[in-house]
Amino acid sequence: MAKNEENKDILENAEVLAEKVEGAEHWIEDNPKIVFGVLGVLLLIAGGFFGYRYWNSSQDELAQKEMFQAVRFFEADSLNLAMEGDGNNLGFKQIIEDYGRTEAGNLANYYAGAICLKQGKFQLAIFYFEDFSSSDELIQARAYSLMGDANMELKNYEGAASYYDKASAYKPNKFFTPTYLMKAGLAHEKANQKDLAIKAYQRVVDEFWDSSDFQNARKYKARLETNS
Repeated sequence: MAKNEENKDILENAEVLAEKVEGAEHWIEDNPKIVFGVLGVLLLIAGGFFGYRYWNSSQDELAQKEMFQAVRFFEADSLNLAMEGDGNNLGFKQIIEDYGRTEAGNLANYYAGAICLKQGKFQLAIFYFEDFSSSDELIQARAYSLMGDANMELKNYEGAASYYDKASAYKPNKFFTPTYLMKAGLAHEKANQKDLAIKAYQRVVDEFWDSSDFQNARKYKARLETNS
């Protein structure tokens, strides 16, 4: 009896399913404009997505070519030419305006921030660095550290310490992280955050004992602990 009921349910469900499919087919036949409208929208979205990716890729290639001379000016320490261009070649400022959504435009923000920092335009340097981001383990940490330097120059010691902490926490390595920690310790000291300064120096002692900053970290830590 139970087996018969089960077979009956299956048959009834199959009939119901068939009725629903048939009903859907009739609805599609009766509403072709809606169906093709929805399909058209989906195709437009897909086309727009892949079209944007192609356009962005071509724009990035163009931006990289445009930026070549600006990078050369930067490396030659011709900072004004690197930033503003020379009349024939774009500077980083214009590259950011014209190609800001590309990878090259993103990198131009880093260069522009470094230039402003060298020129003593500390707030503007922070502005450019804030618009830069990278997954590279060295350059992103370096950007955080430079933002810390700009804040130190502005005597915003807490802000500087925050960026140095970010630099030291971003994909740590034995080459640069100890330096970022030492800078963080100094900034925390100036911000009257002795516990955080000690913590920064302690990390150098514990994790980077073979670095050139090891001895200074021990000395500064001992000084703070003695005076606390």
